[in-house]
Amino acid sequence: MAQTVSITGKVTSKETHSPVQRASVFLSNSSFGTSTANDGTYSLNRLRPGQYTLVVTSVGFSDFTQKVQVGDDPITLNVELEPKVIQLREVVISTTAKADWKRNFEQFKREFIGTDANAKLCQVLNPDVLYFTYSKKKLLLGAETDNFLVIENRGLGYRVKFLLKDFKSDGINNIVSYGGQRLFEELPGSKSQKKKWDENRDMAYYGSPMHFYRALYTDQLTQEGFEVRRLTRYLNPERPTDEIIHQRMTRYKTFARPDSLNHWIDIANFSKYTHERISTVPWYSVELLRTTQQAGIYAITFPNYLYVMYTRKRDENNYKDIYRPLDMPNYEISVVTLFNNPPYALFDKNGIVINGDPLYEGAWSKARLSELLPVDYVPTQSFEALQHK
Repeated sequence: MAQTVSITGKVTSKETHSPVQRASVFLSNSSFGTSTANDGTYSLNRLRPGQYTLVVTSVGFSDFTQKVQVGDDPITLNVELEPKVIQLREVVISTTAKADWKRNFEQFKREFIGTDANAKLCQVLNPDVLYFTYSKKKLLLGAETDNFLVIENRGLGYRVKFLLKDFKSDGINNIVSYGGQRLFEELPGSKSQKKKWDENRDMAYYGSPMHFYRALYTDQLTQEGFEVRRLTRYLNPERPTDEIIHQRMTRYKTFARPDSLNHWIDIANFSKYTHERISTVPWYSVELLRTTQQAGIYAITFPNYLYVMYTRKRDENNYKDIYRPLDMPNYEISVVTLFNNPPYALFDKNGIVINGDPLYEGAWSKARLSELLPVDYVPTQSFEALQHK
């Protein structure tokens, strides 16, 4: 797709109407970013079509965000920033508080950045901007930032600047969710290092949700290595909810009842589902894809659960709640659940979900910041070429 569209404009203070210099202006989740000039003007150029969130941040002002649909025509968008009301957080200094913060930070890194090979090459440059909350009873870790959290990913060659909002790690239901705005910046490197980063980025891209949604709207699922089927399953009546299991295990651990504790550990290992089966006939794009009234925006819809296999990669992880027929090769498998009524999610041409927030299980659920790519990313070579290196 041609990259000739631009967004230009001017950033001013709503209170004084004066230009705001050196404000950070970027398209969230992309590599498109800049700073305003002395007169408050900015320009973002060579943009890929798609729906973005324009973000403007500056010290002393509240963050500005606005959805922008990039098509074929240049866009002019002037921004007025609201003065920020300073909220002071309570400061607690104690040995216990420091120990708790360190424990929370280590969990945060595992859940937000990941544990794979790339994650080991990631470094948080300013961890002090993080604020944590933790509920021991609910095993719920929360985190947020007032300023950019800056992470260098030496595995993919990006510096990621993240305005993190509403991070939650639910240890009972094993669900990680978060929101916020992020900007990708290229790290400097030698020619050989950049070549290696390109290979790592391509490997992260192939089989990812971004790859899947792009293949879906171009009707290239099979050609791109995806096989999609319908999954039906029912909750296992012999397994209580995760909340009840956690309560029982905590109780018997507290009262030193090892036999009862082991009994509930066995129950926890039961699958959440029963009577699982996948359709024998694959689904194609025409059965899942819908157009919308907005150009460049598509909808995906399906009943029950979507069973997505990426046949070019193997996954040896044993996901307790992911059904895999005994005669199926160890393909990468992800299960997608939709929550709107009727069930649907909206995504754009860049392969980014913009409404609907599907729940991912399996391979896609393990993807963290260590494998995150900007929305404008385009692979440098085919998967087959990567395999021959």
